[in-house]
Amino acid sequence: MTRHRTPSHRVGFVSLGCPKALVDSEHILTQLRAEGYAIAPRYEDADLVVVNTCGFIEAAVEESLAAIGEALSENGKVIVTGCLGAKDGGAFVKATHPKVLAVTGPHAAPEVMAAVHAELPKPHDPFVDLVPPQGVKLTPKHYAYLKISEGCNHRCTFCVIPSLRGDLVSRPLGEVMSEAENLLKAGVRELLVVSQDTSAYGVDVKYRTGFWRGRPVKTRMAELVRALSDLARERAAWVRLHYVYPYPHVDEVIALTTTNGDSFGVLPYLDVPFQHASPRILKLMKRPAAPEKVLDRIAAWRTARPEMTIRSTFIVGFPGETEAELSGLLCLFAGRWRRCQCSARFGARCDQGKAPGSLHGRAGEDQRAPPEGEDRQHDDGFGRRYRRNAGDSAQRRGCPGNRRHGADR
Repeated sequence: MTRHRTPSHRVGFVSLGCPKALVDSEHILTQLRAEGYAIAPRYEDADLVVVNTCGFIEAAVEESLAAIGEALSENGKVIVTGCLGAKDGGAFVKATHPKVLAVTGPHAAPEVMAAVHAELPKPHDPFVDLVPPQGVKLTPKHYAYLKISEGCNHRCTFCVIPSLRGDLVSRPLGEVMSEAENLLKAGVRELLVVSQDTSAYGVDVKYRTGFWRGRPVKTRMAELVRALSDLARERAAWVRLHYVYPYPHVDEVIALTTTNGDSFGVLPYLDVPFQHASPRILKLMKRPAAPEKVLDRIAAWRTARPEMTIRSTFIVGFPGETEAELSGLLCLFAGRWRRCQCSARFGARCDQGKAPGSLHGRAGEDQRAPPEGEDRQHDDGFGRRYRRNAGDSAQRRGCPGNRRHGADR
């Protein structure tokens, strides 16, 4: 059988600078070849040119700017990467050469590849590409999870996540956006943004500038949400945000949500794990202990977006929790929630090196749940029903009608 393969796009490459920059060039070239791009030895044979720059001394800056100018003159389509690209967030290069397609900093292979994909989409070869661009998904075709980071910098005493997954590591913004675009092109209509702490996106990399479609975009929650909103509107889809902590900068995100339930973009919906309302219990949990400020923030959100929906989780039966503190949880949120129907109890695990295994005053069975068969119900504005008994396993995992692929943290 004769194979007819689509001719490969050809990329030219100019590598300047120190051995570390050379290694960056090797990584980019390796990825280009792995994805089927051919490497062109001459400007006239290339569909675009990547220039890896140096900016250490003045002579290196001049050499890099000259190389960029030559590539633009000889080819016309140029992506700039490397140390000089990091100067002034890319503005320094663009001030001299405004026609470049994109500018990235050093060790930024994902961002460079995203810029290449934007100009020269990788052709699908059914003989080689065994995996579709969006990857293999376990969710139905109409929605997919989009993980933007791994790990967490918090050390909540009830949570084992940091000891299993480590500290926060944010994914490069260009990589996240490329995955989101591939998912939407594959027919996904709703993206569910997940992480351990969505609001902290970019903290670990000090909000460094990433690149999407050749444009510089900060690795920060608000900027990511804005980019996802634009993409979702373009593809007639929705975005839903999960694991959002009520930090002050989340206020910026509220303004980016849709104002009409039928509009495409980022839905006026936030999943915010409040966990409790007692300052003392929150302190024991090592969570932010200002519930009234949180409620003020929610009120401000709903003033800006009256249709805002907030989904949350709470822990009851935490070691040392009193009946008064449980009642305080109910009273504090009474009248502020249209619907609440859930059932859970705290059960600390004795994992090696995990704080709950050594908590003082650890909850006994009598603290965690009422006597067998007894329901704890509340219906004074807080919700239709509040259960504190063990219930069946399906009930303990979350509210009915909200079946999940994984447990909340």
